[in-house]
Amino acid sequence: MPKTIFVDANPDMLRLWQRIVRDTDPAIAINLTPVDPEKLPAVIEGYDTCINDATYFPREQLQRCPSLRHIVFLGSGAASYIDLAAARELGIKVSTISGYGDTTVAEHAMGLIFAAARQVAAMDRAVRTGTWKPLQGMQLFDKTLGVVGLGGIGREMVRLARGIGMQVLAWNRSPVADPGVPLVALEALLAQSDIVSLHVALNDATRHFMSRDRLNQMKRGAILINTARGAIVDAAALVDCLRSGHIRHAGLDVFAPEPPPADDPLLALDNVTLTAHAGFFTPEATMVMLRRSIDLAASGF
Repeated sequence: MPKTIFVDANPDMLRLWQRIVRDTDPAIAINLTPVDPEKLPAVIEGYDTCINDATYFPREQLQRCPSLRHIVFLGSGAASYIDLAAARELGIKVSTISGYGDTTVAEHAMGLIFAAARQVAAMDRAVRTGTWKPLQGMQLFDKTLGVVGLGGIGREMVRLARGIGMQVLAWNRSPVADPGVPLVALEALLAQSDIVSLHVALNDATRHFMSRDRLNQMKRGAILINTARGAIVDAAALVDCLRSGHIRHAGLDVFAPEPPPADDPLLALDNVTLTAHAGFFTPEATMVMLRRSIDLAASGF
């Protein structure tokens, strides 16, 4: 039976964990102490399996964990936190969890669309400092949403957007049976969409997928939403597009790295709405994810 530790739990997750754990589950150690990278190998020592929420495992860290044979990552974007090539070379299996929060993440992305279109965050900041200045927003009805990536979350975005009267276009890297929405070339989607929402996985092919060239292909004054992974977007190019007004506003739930450093220029821009990688974070989605993590850990390596 694998010997497992949940390496970076927190009190909120622990409360949900206690609701889904079963008496028949194998024993799993829970670490609630924030993980100092230098001390991580000592925390994992003696365990062959770890459940990982958001702890970084670069090559040098993996090499310092000789007992580790299986990482169960809480989510689908393991490449943002784990050197997958190094894990393969070291014989460490990496399991991911997908599909647990399609509706939850899509709802969060839609919330960022509303916030970006109506400048909610900017007015909130102003009102709190005593400034009363209504800001003009964008009506969403009959605007075009471009969905980049038509997996589970992308399909939920289509459903939600149509519910408020938006037109929807989509692009997907591979053919999609019965997409239920017009599929167009990426260049056409970027040129025609008033709002572009990203829903692709991070891998070698999608790192900086939204390059400077592709950001410049977006319709001037469009909104960009990213609830996928920060590294999918060329951050420096995005900053330039936001400063110039080519991109009207960005709604970002993800960054590279996380959390962003204090001098990240995105933090200083008024036309950016930021959240702390919370798109997946509802009790409903988290409990499904945690239950699957226990089953994956028990399945061995």
